[in-house]
Amino acid sequence: MTDPTITVTEPRTATVLETAGVTKSFGGVHALRGVDFSLAEGEVHALVGENGAGKSTLIKVLTGVHRPDGGEVRYRGGRVDFAQPAAAQRAGISTIYQEVNLVPLLSVARNIYLGREPRRYGLIDVPTMERDARELVERLGVHIDVREDLGRLGLGAQQMVALARAMSVDSRVVIMDEPTSSLEAREVATLFDVSRSLRDQGVGLVFVSHRLDELWQLCDRVTVLRDGRDVHTGRMDGLTRTGLVSHMLGRDAGELARDGATEFGESHLQGREPVLSVAGIDARNTLRGVGLTVRPGEVLGLGGLLGSGRSETVKAIYGALPTQAGEVIVDGRPVHRNSVRHALRSGVALLSEDRKAEGIIPDLSVRDNIALAVLPRMSRMGIVSESRIDKLVETFMGKLRIKASSPRQLVRELSGGNQQKVLIARWLCTEPRVFLLDEPTRGIDVGAKAEVQSLIDELAEQGLAVVLISSEMDELVEGADRIVVLRDGAVEAELDGADLTSSALLAALAGDIAQADAAAQEEDR
Repeated sequence: MTDPTITVTEPRTATVLETAGVTKSFGGVHALRGVDFSLAEGEVHALVGENGAGKSTLIKVLTGVHRPDGGEVRYRGGRVDFAQPAAAQRAGISTIYQEVNLVPLLSVARNIYLGREPRRYGLIDVPTMERDARELVERLGVHIDVREDLGRLGLGAQQMVALARAMSVDSRVVIMDEPTSSLEAREVATLFDVSRSLRDQGVGLVFVSHRLDELWQLCDRVTVLRDGRDVHTGRMDGLTRTGLVSHMLGRDAGELARDGATEFGESHLQGREPVLSVAGIDARNTLRGVGLTVRPGEVLGLGGLLGSGRSETVKAIYGALPTQAGEVIVDGRPVHRNSVRHALRSGVALLSEDRKAEGIIPDLSVRDNIALAVLPRMSRMGIVSESRIDKLVETFMGKLRIKASSPRQLVRELSGGNQQKVLIARWLCTEPRVFLLDEPTRGIDVGAKAEVQSLIDELAEQGLAVVLISSEMDELVEGADRIVVLRDGAVEAELDGADLTSSALLAALAGDIAQADAAAQEEDR
């Protein structure tokens, strides 16, 4: 039976999905302004732009989450008006989101076939479902038990399950929104192989990524959005990195240079006593005797591959990860182990990696999200001072240049970069002595990334002790005074001074310290 939201027009063309003059606004803020976009069968089409450029809104219009205010969407030759995402899925449009949108308490197999479970005699045919799910994940090179609850898996494995779900339906379009952000190099290679296979089968793929190198590895064409408009569409092989960034920003790429950078190196930190000292941290199956120090005004980088213990280290410092041994000292005073409340009172703040699950509260306003951590300070005899909160929020929205129609706008309506700034503002309100930043630029565009990096530099210049986790080597090398490299839950190496180079970091990540020393000496020459 034909889906009533689709009117098929013959003959079908090579274009499988397109928009014509699509507009969309939220509370007077124009998210899309007459966007024209087309995806061909058997094509991988990159969709790029700064956070807030309209990428997420366009994807939601294409998939039935939002209905456009103007213009039209065409699918397989006919105009469509998807009333809800299920209609788009039934039509053959699958979406893989950056932040996995599945059910953690259900098994891997149930998530893959959720809403489409095979049945026998009116009941779910579990053996068939699990067998088919096992075949799908094995095709992706993932070795997991499909009977296990999804929530027990890491983010990378969950992302591969989301891809398996998309492959389980006869999709003619697959939209991938930052699919590689949580994947290891091996998983990225597998994802690209599967994507090319789908392309060769005539499937059209829309690929969103802030890792620009990936675009040239995988994509055929690119469309650039800026301020809700499509400003460039063309082939990837005819575009340089500088040209792409310039289209995204609407200005010369050279303006991306970091302003207010710290005076990296040891000289400006000499004689300063550590504000944070960590020693002998042990956590079951994750950390083994981790120790580090951070001085006021210092940016300490935490390097390591996925699974090395970087996130676990900052969570242990913050008291959010149960530890069996070790001590954390801030300003000479011990912090109670396994106590987030005491860590906060001691001046420790943590910006977690997963802003959706552990950060923003989507149904609250920007104002309420910023003020959450300081509500006790803003109350007297149980009564909250609304005027003090308004003044505080206004101050930090201005300082961090948070783009919102007003402090009362729902935070879920903001771009990813602005949501990240809201979370940074929340913790800066607490006046921390130590700021733990876990992938603060993950999933945000180059413009917002430069702003966040400059903000980190400014915080360090003001005397804050910063611990920075990043999967991007250049970000660590350029942004840190020292780098502690973790491997298998233990400190593998420490790089500073002349050793603080990309080649030395790469060697240390691989666990070859001798190679790291040689690489550093070679780079000096």
